[in-house]
Amino acid sequence: MAASKILAAVVDKRTPLDGMLDAGHGNPAYRALSEADRALCRAILNATLRHLPRIDAALSSMLDTPLPEGARALQHVLTTAAAQILYLDVPSHAAVDLAVEQANRDPRNRRFAKLVNALLRRMVRERDSILEHSSEVSPVPQWFLKRLAAAYGKDEALRIAEAQLEPAPIDLTVKSNPEGWAERLKARLLPTGSLRLAAFEGSIPSLEGFSEGEWWVQDAAASIPAKLFGDLKGKRIADLCAAPGGKTAQLASMGAEVIAVEQSSNRAKRLRENLARLQLSAEVVETDLFAFAPSAPLDGILLDAPCSSTGTTRRHPDVLFTKGVSDIEKLAGLQARMVRHALTLVKTGGVVVFSNCSLDPLEGEQLIADLLKERTDVERVAIDPADWPGLQAAINADGEFRTTPAMLPAADGYAGGMDGFFACILRKR
Repeated sequence: MAASKILAAVVDKRTPLDGMLDAGHGNPAYRALSEADRALCRAILNATLRHLPRIDAALSSMLDTPLPEGARALQHVLTTAAAQILYLDVPSHAAVDLAVEQANRDPRNRRFAKLVNALLRRMVRERDSILEHSSEVSPVPQWFLKRLAAAYGKDEALRIAEAQLEPAPIDLTVKSNPEGWAERLKARLLPTGSLRLAAFEGSIPSLEGFSEGEWWVQDAAASIPAKLFGDLKGKRIADLCAAPGGKTAQLASMGAEVIAVEQSSNRAKRLRENLARLQLSAEVVETDLFAFAPSAPLDGILLDAPCSSTGTTRRHPDVLFTKGVSDIEKLAGLQARMVRHALTLVKTGGVVVFSNCSLDPLEGEQLIADLLKERTDVERVAIDPADWPGLQAAINADGEFRTTPAMLPAADGYAGGMDGFFACILRKR
């Protein structure tokens, strides 16, 4: 029941999933569950949102007439039950029985209880056929598929869409000796220098090196922007959107004098806690980045800007249902303002590394192209593919990084893929 209520909030009210699954302040129905039931609820929601277009198509094909407009609650009950039947390793009869029970409990849906029972039992019987034909339906919403196709071409758009069905693996960034830590943790060393863990049962804090602060969790793509600065020893660098602190930690471990700017007090607290565990230091400044004014021009700025997050749907599958084209356009405008402000904070010859985890060119390639048309005092520093063996395909013709979830093939029992990221280097003349 909690899963269908939370799904309704995501799909109908565009409420982000993470906040509703917060153990302390999340959705009341979720907080009332036991730990085991919370884990099942999360699994149901993730499976439902990853496969929602295909689930909706399957349900529609089995209904002689569409459900009435006022039956949205029933639709969500059917959808979460279908996700369990089709995509989760749970007893199908339990999913059917629970859905029927939910329908009977709700006065609005009681008259549909027999329909729910019949439809879902048919889905159990026809499961293999449904899954066999699911590839005929896009796994992502049409608005997003159209934007992917416009940016990457139809074939690559479909590859990206399919790649986002896979849960994200766990990648680590290490302070030093990645080869040694790869051996200790039985991890795969990636072209970014990150380590990718094999699937394991247990908790991250229980792994060797966590309590000593030797590494932190960070998607491989997210580790790229900080490395674009090159040698940072003795340089003053500000991380303008710093929390939770992965990129701040990278900059500090590379020898920079780091100013970490974070507007949220709660997120700044978490940032300080993470730096303390890692035994790294940075000056944490709690302020809006537009109000940030360093005492002297800086050598560099890392601006990992807030964005639509469409490159992170392997771990945040709700994004494609809580965001839309208007959000992308609005966020691109905010990012453009942020880049312009960041450029005022660096000295002549200083650099701004701009990045975000969106797959949309409006928040990346197009934004930078428009900026360079306007500004004669800014130049793009091309990234050399030769410096990134194994990731040459992620560097576009203009020398910018563009990763997608379809990159980095699986190998040796380790999952493939990485977050969709854009990153480029701008130098102030």
